[in-house]
Amino acid sequence: MLAFRYILFHYLKIFIIILAALTLFLVGFDYMNNASKISSSANLVLIYLVYKSFFAIDMLLPLSLVFAMISTKISFIRSNTLVALYSLGYSKLDVLKPFIVASTAVTLLYVSLHAWPKFAKANAMATSIKEHSEYLSPSRDLFFIYKNQYIYFNKLLPLQQKAIGVRIFQLQNRQLAKVIMAKSAFYKEGAWHITNADIIYKPADFTFDSHGITVEEKKTLKLLEGFRPKMLDQVYEGSADYTILDALEALRLLQEQHLNTDKIRAALYKSLIYPFYAPLLVIIIFFFVPVSARFLNVSLFSFVAIVTSLIVWGVLFILMELAKNKTISAETGIILPIVLLFIAALRQVLKNRV
Repeated sequence: MLAFRYILFHYLKIFIIILAALTLFLVGFDYMNNASKISSSANLVLIYLVYKSFFAIDMLLPLSLVFAMISTKISFIRSNTLVALYSLGYSKLDVLKPFIVASTAVTLLYVSLHAWPKFAKANAMATSIKEHSEYLSPSRDLFFIYKNQYIYFNKLLPLQQKAIGVRIFQLQNRQLAKVIMAKSAFYKEGAWHITNADIIYKPADFTFDSHGITVEEKKTLKLLEGFRPKMLDQVYEGSADYTILDALEALRLLQEQHLNTDKIRAALYKSLIYPFYAPLLVIIIFFFVPVSARFLNVSLFSFVAIVTSLIVWGVLFILMELAKNKTISAETGIILPIVLLFIAALRQVLKNRV
């Protein structure tokens, strides 16, 4: 148990250092490239950096787990800690257990973070700040102009194709003619359908003889034919950022409508299954690390192990992108490689269990 805690402590310490270093590098490099495009507001800059940090962690955390295992074992080899552990009667699996427990636990935490919108949609939030200098959720406080009409949605639910808090300002001769207000509206068959709407009419001229503002209630309205916010298209194009719950809801809705679900499945597998390549790769590489520096050039091995990890990560990333673009199926591009890694990791464990 003492050895378990000792290895676990060093592994997590090195993991945090590597993840922090890679995150700071990526965020710093991005900020240097985009500093001129971001508002000079200190608050927006800070929020932008926080969201970019979340995005960097999303990209780099699994890979950092693998790099941390390699660094930890190399450190143990150089200090002869690994030889000492084996001399005390610990087996390879005993030394491996802390790495498996820590990498799996961190991966599960990482997967659960994708249920948090601010983490799952961090890149979209940062892009909104960079392009519009606004700290707004991509699905809140939306304002559009469409065919001489100004449309405001307090909240857009792209998966349900529904808008909450609708305001439509219609102009005539560059003058406000009427305002349509409703609690909600839904998109169907190329138009927006509104129930229980209040229509406020403004008189053409405010005079003593005018009747003033009039209000009309409508049970149902069909408006904005052909108006489809880009965000609704993103759901079907697979370019939207999803939380896990969003992806599950999107999958259910598309299946009910008998629509293609390849991109939604790819997005779901990316959040739930793809990150587990890290603990599997930790197991596979672990058994190739030499016990002592006398048996192999440790520096050369470190370089080869890191390059191999990057190559595997790159191949998995390419397959994932091909699955997202429907070039191959989501199962072939994401699940199959993880299953193959699991088989290879299991084979290594069974081979070295003695």
